[in-house]
Amino acid sequence: MEDQRGYHRKEISFLSSGYTCRGWLYLPDGVTAAPLVIMAHGFSAERTFRLPAYAERFAQAGLAVLLFDYRNFGDSDGTPRFLVDPTRHVADWRQALAFGRTLPDVDTTRIALWGSSFSGGHVITLAAEDPGISAIVAQVPYVGGIEVKLSLGNTLKAAGSIIGDKIAALFGSAVTVPIVGPEGSFACMASSEAMQFLDIVDDASDWNNRVPARALVTLGAYQPRDVADKVTCPALVVVGEADETTPPDLARAAAARMPKAEVTSFDAGHFEVYLPPLFDEVVGQQTTFLAKHLAA
Repeated sequence: MEDQRGYHRKEISFLSSGYTCRGWLYLPDGVTAAPLVIMAHGFSAERTFRLPAYAERFAQAGLAVLLFDYRNFGDSDGTPRFLVDPTRHVADWRQALAFGRTLPDVDTTRIALWGSSFSGGHVITLAAEDPGISAIVAQVPYVGGIEVKLSLGNTLKAAGSIIGDKIAALFGSAVTVPIVGPEGSFACMASSEAMQFLDIVDDASDWNNRVPARALVTLGAYQPRDVADKVTCPALVVVGEADETTPPDLARAAAARMPKAEVTSFDAGHFEVYLPPLFDEVVGQQTTFLAKHLAA
């Protein structure tokens, strides 16, 4: 029986490095062998944080969607909780892609990747190494190149937290630091817009505003822009002109290195693209792009 929403959703799971990652598969009603869009969230977020709103719109347009949580996040397995590690994230993406290619209800020759913020960089990384990807959407993407300037006090706090977390990791524990905080505070994201992150947090989640401090060590070395020239599939790069978290000029420069990239711009900060009133326009453009490039 067809759902009056135009799609139905079921729970899925797959293994990544021995951990079970869980998510949802959205299947459009009345569509045989629909193309597939694979989605996951950005830095320290979970799939319930506004991503279902995108997935539902894509599914209503006739696209299947695989939306998952990384290990250590949401209801996926793994400890320490909320550990952000781009190497692990990308490994989970690879396994999600491999799992997606086994699904019987989709056209596995037409697969797109959708990422936002930190995962906007992940989809660039994946598309650069996998020529079988048909298209990507990178929304307000992290591409590297961000210089973080901390006060002396916050620098000392970061160093102490990292050292403490490395020691704690030996005993299966963690020393955590804030994910978001006001401008000038000690946090992974500390700017005038950073606290808007809380606007997309799902009230039903057990998420808290902390991340193991070891995450601070891996960020600087992660530079998706370095492989942007290897992204040969069509790419839609969405930028916010007032974005303080992932600056638009860095995203544009990365897009300029992709042979088939187009950039769409909004007068918005980093988190405004997820929410009304901009959301409808943002997701509408993305749906049109995906439908075009995933057409049979």
